[in-house]
Order: sequence, then C-alpha cells, then structure tokens
Amino acid sequence: MGSSTLRKHSPGTRRLARELALRLLYQVDIAQMPLDECFASAVEHMPIEEEGYQFAYELASGTLKNLQKIDSIIARFAIGWPPERQPAPDRNVLRLATYELLYHPETPPSVVISEAVELAKKYNSDESGKFVNGVLASVLKHLEEYR
Repeated sequence: MGSSTLRKHSPGTRRLARELALRLLYQVDIAQMPLDECFASAVEHMPIEEEGYQFAYELASGTLKNLQKIDSIIARFAIGWPPERQPAPDRNVLRLATYELLYHPETPPSVVISEAVELAKKYNSDESGKFVNGVLASVLKHLEEYR
C-alpha cells in the first residue's frame, strides 16, 4: 500500500502505528526476537486499523534495515551518549524518528519530532523528551547530508 493511502487516515492511526513500531523496535532490541515474531504477538495486543499495522511494520522494518546508518547519525548528534549508552526507550524512539525523517519526507518533520518527544516522555521521562527533542532538532538541521 502506498504512503499516499496512509496519509488519508487519521493522525490517531499514525500515532498508534508509531507507538506500535516503537514497541516492536524495543522488543527486537531488548529480547533479540525476530521482527515478524514480535509483530505477530503485538497485533493481538494493540488493536488499530489495518493501515496502522502496515505503517507500523514498515517503520519498524525500515528502521532495522537502516540501523547502522541511523545509529551513526544519532551518535553524531547525541554527544557523549551513543546509542549503546542510551536508555532503551530513548534509543528506539530516536531510531524510529530518525528513520521517519530520512525516509518519509511526506510527513512534516515537526510532526515526527513532536510524536517522538511524546513517546519518549510516555515510555521514559520528561527529561527523555528533552533529550530526544534536542537530538532530533540537530538531525533535522543536517538531514539533507543523509538523504
């Protein structure tokens, strides 16, 4: 399904899809489970529209396929906090948002960053939200170098 179809669905569906993608990335990162196995389990526990599942899977799989590039970008801007030293929720929020900034130019960067900050605050802390915001603001300033 093309991204143009996804844009027609409610922002709430995309918000839930991002949250599901974050959960998938977290589970792959921490439990070292294959993405497809995590996805099959997650679908049972997080009901959203079919398009939301498709978007979540694309976000998670795309992030994982580009993980080396994404982590190098994050490491450049998270001075003193390379991904392996970051709390797992922050690391995976940053990965997800960096992927979306790079590979989904149809989504306004302000939306990507705002959603990432909210996810960081929800799954870690207000301080995490500030950290994520700062790193992603720097990524955004240099985005064209990586596209």
